[in-house]
Amino acid sequence: MAAQFSELKKHYYRQIKYHLTRPKPPILAERFSGPVLVVGSAPVSNKPMDFDESFRVITINGSQTVTKGWGIKVPDVTLVQFNQIEGTNTNAVEVRRVLNGERTKMLYVLLWRKEFQRLEDGLKAFNYGYDKLEIVDRYKRMALLDRVGGVKCSELGADDKCSNGINAVLFALYNGATEVIITGINPDSGGHVYNTENLARLHVRKDREVLERLLERGYPVFTSDPAVSRSIGLPLWKGRAEVGRVQGAAAQKTRAELKQTVAANPSLG
Repeated sequence: MAAQFSELKKHYYRQIKYHLTRPKPPILAERFSGPVLVVGSAPVSNKPMDFDESFRVITINGSQTVTKGWGIKVPDVTLVQFNQIEGTNTNAVEVRRVLNGERTKMLYVLLWRKEFQRLEDGLKAFNYGYDKLEIVDRYKRMALLDRVGGVKCSELGADDKCSNGINAVLFALYNGATEVIITGINPDSGGHVYNTENLARLHVRKDREVLERLLERGYPVFTSDPAVSRSIGLPLWKGRAEVGRVQGAAAQKTRAELKQTVAANPSLG
């Protein structure tokens, strides 16, 4: 009973603070104007069809090891969880190992609560560089899910939070991505591409729920991973030409239906 009361108290506190502060999601200085590839850390990733320099790239924690293998030296955006900076668990140590000596253009560190200087020093300790650094707190993250997915969340536990990969998808959509293609984000998988520990993945239920919500809302979210497409129902990315063909067919169908409606009801014309 005491635990339930504590959770309820935390829920109301966060919701009240969220509504009073009215946080805005993180915003890029220069918004996206084309397709965005979001690369997570699941063991299987697939470079999307017709990938070229017009795509912007977002990496999550240590998934930069994947994009580096594809010849992408510097991601446009990287999201790193606070614990990866100083944490001593296996995942944090492995993330620092694969990011050592690398860099990104825009670095967002999630939920860092210590001094900014300590964050800068922590990043220097494993030689990770960036053009710009920003901290994203809990309420900015809640705002992303609210503004894009229409879901209010108090982040009370792992099952009530999105993974960083899904937050990156929300971020890309909020910042103008014309299409978002995800790879290495699989709610059904375990383990991480940068280690062999097969660590359990958290946020499984919430990730699936949010992806399904984005589809229901008609957002242009795709996957380049066939297994994820089959499991979750995300459309498989088949290139921009195919997307344009499908969108054109849908628009043509809408126009035909509107024409039929007007013909049946001349007063609407």
